[in-house]
Amino acid sequence: MLDDNDSPFFDNTEGEDIDDDIENDSIDDDDVQDDDAPATSSGLDVIDETYIVTEAESGLRIDKIASLAFTNFSRAQLQGWISDGSLLYNGAVQKPKLRCKAGDVLHLSTTLQQHSHDLPENIDIDVVYEDDDVLVINKPVGMVVHPGAGNQTGTLVNALLYHYPQQHHLPRAGLVHRIDKDTSGLLLIGKTKPAQMALMEQLKDKSVYRHYRCVVAGDQASLMRHRRIDAPIGRHRNQRTKMTVMTAGREAVTHLLNVTPLNDNYCLLDIGLETGRTHQIRVHLSHITYPLVGDRVYGGRRQLRSGLTEQQRQAIGNFPRQALHAYALGFVHPVTGEDIEVTTPIPEDMEKLIAVLSDGYDEELKNERYKLS
Repeated sequence: MLDDNDSPFFDNTEGEDIDDDIENDSIDDDDVQDDDAPATSSGLDVIDETYIVTEAESGLRIDKIASLAFTNFSRAQLQGWISDGSLLYNGAVQKPKLRCKAGDVLHLSTTLQQHSHDLPENIDIDVVYEDDDVLVINKPVGMVVHPGAGNQTGTLVNALLYHYPQQHHLPRAGLVHRIDKDTSGLLLIGKTKPAQMALMEQLKDKSVYRHYRCVVAGDQASLMRHRRIDAPIGRHRNQRTKMTVMTAGREAVTHLLNVTPLNDNYCLLDIGLETGRTHQIRVHLSHITYPLVGDRVYGGRRQLRSGLTEQQRQAIGNFPRQALHAYALGFVHPVTGEDIEVTTPIPEDMEKLIAVLSDGYDEELKNERYKLS
């Protein structure tokens, strides 16, 4: 369990919804499908549903009533359908904020693409928590989360479809968020449509928390001056696969919960995310000039600091990925309402890196390091 001082639940009143598409993001709203709708031979789900407003709902906005009536879809998705005419009010297109009267008719008619092209594969997955509604897995380094250009097979989605065939009708096989290929750690998955939708909403309103451990090039005193990094992030104007801190970016807030020295110039960090932008931790740490060890994209030569032994220099230079691990995940169970927390130890490659960097360092400080298992 986390220390009480870690305060995993951050202020829920600030920050935008999480909808980035690479790291720590929610699944796009237009990926969501309806399990109960008939599936056609072309791989499409046809949605055709009607709802009549009740007396008790009179005076509520169209989008609010739609979210109560069509519970398999998010409010943002329904708002989009109201705007584009897929969800009609008394047979006409209206604005989402229009107030309804008893007896008014909402009619939803749209078509959703099934993800039938993703093939099941017998790939081992490390399940750390499971019940009838929720699944949490520990993703290894090197595994891509879902199929995409150049990665049609060997992904977590392919593995989930093999071990949990019922996930086939959920967008992204039930995934609620994602992490990079070369980041290890915990991922949250809904096993039913209502559970997935509820967990995605929790992610957006920040009642899901995610804690990471990482090894960075930086001394303790300097890092302690950056306990809260508040710097907006957007896509790099010239290098479109990279993100960067920019005034016109989206709000991004990272918390350094604990800073533990491994030696005079390298530390083990415990990090909490208040928002979940693409590559957020990597970009923020690079921005304050203390990059992750092994981060070839955002770290570069700044990973190498003075005072290293030859063994330590080689360990840093040869570390094949960003030293970042999602070790703790907390959420409110979508059915029982129980607070759930799941943790997983730091993987072996990071343990070895930490051991090399802390070798010969003051024993008293070494003993205050985080437990690694």
